[in-house]
Amino acid sequence: MSSKHGGGWNELWRKEDWWAVWVGLATVLIAYAAFAQGTSIGWIAAAPAKWSTLDQLRAQLAADAVRYAVQFVAFAAVFTIALAVIGLRPGAFLASFVLVYLLSFAIFTLGAWDKAQTYNLEPPLIALFVGLVIANTTGLPAALSAAFRVEFYVKLGIVLLGATLPFTLILWAGPVAILQASIVSILTFLVIFFVARRLGLDHRLAATLGAGGAVCGVSAAIAVAGAVRARKEDPPIAITLVVLWAIVLIFLLPLVSRALGLPAGVGGAWIGTSEFADAAGFAAAQAYGGLAGPATGIAGTADQAVWAYTLIKVVGRDVWIGIWALVLSIISVTYWEREGTTGPVEVGQIWWRFPKFVVGFLIASLLVTAVTRGISFGDYNARVKPALIAPITSLRIWAFTFSFLSIGLTTRFRDFAPAGGRPAIAFTAGVAVNLIVGFVMSVLVFGTYWAELAK
Repeated sequence: MSSKHGGGWNELWRKEDWWAVWVGLATVLIAYAAFAQGTSIGWIAAAPAKWSTLDQLRAQLAADAVRYAVQFVAFAAVFTIALAVIGLRPGAFLASFVLVYLLSFAIFTLGAWDKAQTYNLEPPLIALFVGLVIANTTGLPAALSAAFRVEFYVKLGIVLLGATLPFTLILWAGPVAILQASIVSILTFLVIFFVARRLGLDHRLAATLGAGGAVCGVSAAIAVAGAVRARKEDPPIAITLVVLWAIVLIFLLPLVSRALGLPAGVGGAWIGTSEFADAAGFAAAQAYGGLAGPATGIAGTADQAVWAYTLIKVVGRDVWIGIWALVLSIISVTYWEREGTTGPVEVGQIWWRFPKFVVGFLIASLLVTAVTRGISFGDYNARVKPALIAPITSLRIWAFTFSFLSIGLTTRFRDFAPAGGRPAIAFTAGVAVNLIVGFVMSVLVFGTYWAELAK
């Protein structure tokens, strides 16, 4: 291949994008090989379990100390090899990664505290907050920054995310869930994007904000930011807005649903259509489902609320990550990045500049789709999810925690200043669309379907 197309085939081992794909797909294949042999990679995919007292925490850490030591060695070895090939000094990376892992471990442990879970403080979000505090107060020596590889970690996490979203979930979700989720995803993205552009924001920031509101919040914002080559300050702006609104809606949606007396399934569907972060929405759906019963007059069961939420949000909306990243990366290469230039776009240029982690996301999803082909949703939850999907999910959370910590450690609040309050206005317009369109579809259009769900 000519170098004008991005460097030729040596990009397969010289670019961070591709290494994220190779490491992610290798992880999925190893997980599947273990699953096929009747075992699991869960031992090395260690993560702190829920705890409520210091005695519980000490006992848990003592029991799993060897697992964490092996996990650290595995992460460090794989990442060091991958990044050394693309030109990073192994010694500098290792010294820095020790810090990244230890901070992430402490954050993961804090996120498993039962009080932290009450307020939906997920490890990646705590990592972002901790990183921002450090970067904007004392800071860290430049010599310790070699492992702050935001792009590598998040691309790896997104490839692993693909494995947790097999396309068979679409079939299990049914046409109503997919239709409702798709309409909301498209409308919300378009509203945020065009309001942002009307306010004078850059295409790339507008797309990052739109994805954050239209799909699954943080993961989508980061994926699309990479796909359109957004500036490094763009993802933190979108992430901040996603987190703020997700927290507000955790309390607002169940409160309004109860005031309106919505059936559990209907309330769950509205939450799934309106929330931005998966865990935040799950917390809200679970809270509302817990109110169902004769004492409150809310029809349905707790399972209906959670099931409706899962169909809309986790299945229907989250699968749009790959779609938006693919479409927007092509638009970015063929249109946005060519403003003011002339001449046709070379097909090869589109490929060489295409974010390869999107390919990894899709391949990982297809691999798990093949594994789950022909099985029921019940069997998926009983067999596949705990042995295959759960360990991959744990490693994905580790990768996202590394990434969010790195984002925080490399972000200064002064970087937000040029954007002003315009991103908040554009994103809030999307919130309004989510709430209104989601209510109309969940209550007025498909209300009977959601009310009768799983009866």
